[in-house]
Amino acid sequence: MDFRLDSEQQMLQDSVRRYIDKAYAFEAGAKPGKGASLAHWGAFADNGWLAAALPEAHAGLGGGLVETALIAHEFGRGLVREPYLGCAVVAAQTLAAAGTAAQQERWLPALADGSVRIALAYSEPASRGMPLPVATVARSRAGGYLISGRKSLVLSGLVAQHYIVSARVEGAAADEVSLFLVDVDAPGLQRQALPLHDGSWAEELVLDGVQVPADAVLGEAGKGLAALRAGLAHGTVALGAELVGAMEKVIELTADYLKTRQQFGVPIGSFQALQHRVADMAIEMETARSMLHAALAAMEREDDAARQRTLSAAKALIARAAKFVCGQGIQLHGGIGVTEEYVVGHYFKRAVVGELLLGSIDRHEAACMA
Repeated sequence: MDFRLDSEQQMLQDSVRRYIDKAYAFEAGAKPGKGASLAHWGAFADNGWLAAALPEAHAGLGGGLVETALIAHEFGRGLVREPYLGCAVVAAQTLAAAGTAAQQERWLPALADGSVRIALAYSEPASRGMPLPVATVARSRAGGYLISGRKSLVLSGLVAQHYIVSARVEGAAADEVSLFLVDVDAPGLQRQALPLHDGSWAEELVLDGVQVPADAVLGEAGKGLAALRAGLAHGTVALGAELVGAMEKVIELTADYLKTRQQFGVPIGSFQALQHRVADMAIEMETARSMLHAALAAMEREDDAARQRTLSAAKALIARAAKFVCGQGIQLHGGIGVTEEYVVGHYFKRAVVGELLLGSIDRHEAACMA
């Protein structure tokens, strides 16, 4: 796979970076309110970033996962709070993979222009961010289904208008997963906001006999697992790109600090021991970047089983590297690194949360060996 950017991809990356550098001052981004910020959501839509990886037939720009990774990388550098990962990547790609032609025609243009936000409610206490097992059950009733179960760590749920809920139709096999579109105000749906360590928010859902019509099923009942895995695969790559962007920015901040902070009359960046630590950070970041490239390549060339192993390996390696690099950034900044008023500690918090999103390191390492 050729990882050199073409002219359009380079312009995309440059435009996102210019916007983030201008619009995302740390003082504004470090104090999020309850839920993800939507202050710049309209601008994301106007710039085509929400539509970048959606099909042209449904108001998208016809790009692919590389474009998603480029956008996510720049968002990682800027600690962007908008629900891009949850709504514009994971949920949108799941719907694009699962929906019938009519469902795609109805929902994808609205996702592309930012007028509708959908969150993916798939994780459960027993699955811990993986697509299986699914304990939520949909019982067939006249004209539709009654859904009962519990979903945890729903990304971007607080700003969503609809959920894609994974469930098994009563009596179905363990891997016969169905995907249902559920309104946020559906009777029987209980929502609880969950604050995360980095200042962002997720949701926990309890579905107590939530009734949905038959046409709420995305695609065909019992055939949703492949689409769910496709959406999560896009999300895993996007999260990896975001964490690589965060590592990149932390190294830049740390290098600049070491050049200006003085001790014994000289910049502390002249101390060989500290130079070695920055070099270790750079090695971890570049290893993570290479693993991100491997994940991108796997999405195009490998069969499903091999693809899932590569994605799991990428998630585990990149998440571990991000915690190391961002943690070292705090250490090399000294006392100021742990203060809320300085930015480097917030990158570490994002790395801590990123380790658990879309499946933890332990879960993905176990999946690599399965």
